[in-house]
Amino acid sequence: MNIHSESNRCLLCHEAPCTAACKKQGTDPARGIRSIRFENDHCTGLFFNSDTCADCDAPCQKACIHPDFPIRIQQMAQQVKPEETHIESQPSLAIDFCGIKCENPFFLGSSVIASSYEMIAKALSMGWGGAVYKTITFSDITEVSPRFDQVGKEGTPFVGFRNMEQLSVNTPEEDFAIISRLKKEFPTKVMVASIMGSNDEEWAKLAQMAQAAGADMIECNFSCPHMAAKGRGSDVGQNPDLVQHYSQVVKQAVTIPVIAKMTPNITHIEEPAIAAKEGGAEAGAAINTIKSITMKRRSEVAGKATVSGYSGKAVKPIAQRFILDMMKDPELADMPMSGIGGVESWRDAVQYIVLGCSNVQICTSVMQYGYRVIDDIKLGIQEWMKRKGYATLEDVRGKALSQFVSTDQMDRATFVLPVFKHDKCIGCGRCYISCFDGGHQAIRFDAEERRPHLIGRNCVGCHLCMLVCPADAIIAGKRVNKPSHCH
Repeated sequence: MNIHSESNRCLLCHEAPCTAACKKQGTDPARGIRSIRFENDHCTGLFFNSDTCADCDAPCQKACIHPDFPIRIQQMAQQVKPEETHIESQPSLAIDFCGIKCENPFFLGSSVIASSYEMIAKALSMGWGGAVYKTITFSDITEVSPRFDQVGKEGTPFVGFRNMEQLSVNTPEEDFAIISRLKKEFPTKVMVASIMGSNDEEWAKLAQMAQAAGADMIECNFSCPHMAAKGRGSDVGQNPDLVQHYSQVVKQAVTIPVIAKMTPNITHIEEPAIAAKEGGAEAGAAINTIKSITMKRRSEVAGKATVSGYSGKAVKPIAQRFILDMMKDPELADMPMSGIGGVESWRDAVQYIVLGCSNVQICTSVMQYGYRVIDDIKLGIQEWMKRKGYATLEDVRGKALSQFVSTDQMDRATFVLPVFKHDKCIGCGRCYISCFDGGHQAIRFDAEERRPHLIGRNCVGCHLCMLVCPADAIIAGKRVNKPSHCH
């Protein structure tokens, strides 16, 4: 049994019946399954005991409410290897972001997940380092229904997520009162006020109200992709002159740090980012959601559809490309950056940090899985840091930037052939189909044995076969020089 595939079947229940049924001290089946689901296999031994789980009658499994058949928790537990994981001796995740001390770099992104006192208080109590409050405005906001949709593939929901959510529906006075209360009750947490004005006076007034409420920082929303009014949101973010101007207006109105949130709905994101810096913004944030449409009856609003924002795991490669563009620009290399887009696991978060981000904002995964994702993000990164010998996140930040070069600098003289692990192969033939129909006809499939075989002279090392294999039965071999016939 593949424990990763099995963990993907788990419903991730609230107050999970499996954990409630387990009577073994120190064992938490639901938490163990989550650690596998969110790429924390090396920490699963904290929640499963393979020795004691092997001999019990599996009340956790009997309590499972999966509509098809119970998650095979006992078999999962037996495959878990005990690890030397000690929560009490983990490296610190504390950072300094624009002069503000943060106990960890993980903030709720500005959205519905950070739009009320109760929600944010719950998240901060669970271990989040801070929150970027849902964008505050003087405009009268009226939302549509429905306003969410998702894009899935092969049974996987939420590969991508589309939303038509706009700004806060509260008055500025109501929102800043909430920020003030949160800051008083959670003084060690970081509260960021996201704001959006329609003119100089509104931008300045909102900034001053944020500072008066005790906000640690201000995030200027130059990037919302679906504002009903023109000349706001991404309309501003696509215009470097406006970005510079409004950054300057806000910075001149307050003394606390200012973050400019960038739009991905642009070719060269570094241009408005430079403009924001020239206007006085101390940091950048990227990305906001990507303009998109979905064409489903269930997401129509009274029979109509519109362009709105796309987020979730699917946008992570795009978001990281924009971060790379900014971090590689000499004029922005020293500008602190908050990375946003597709973070579900600790690995996702680390990728933003090694690309140069000081801070990471998370939104869509919270909407799908809840604030509890912070548990595996923090623990996973701390275990990774400990294994690698990193004392602080600053030791890690930007380490991947040197790996990225222009396409003309890529090695084109060598390649890596795939290696077939026949002991793991299940004989589905997916590799053969993809290689023949979409690759280089470099795989022969023995229908009698139900086994693929590599045709070395045809293989170019593209690794399409590895990507489609459902059993992880194809791995990369050694990098070698290309033969003369291979282009």
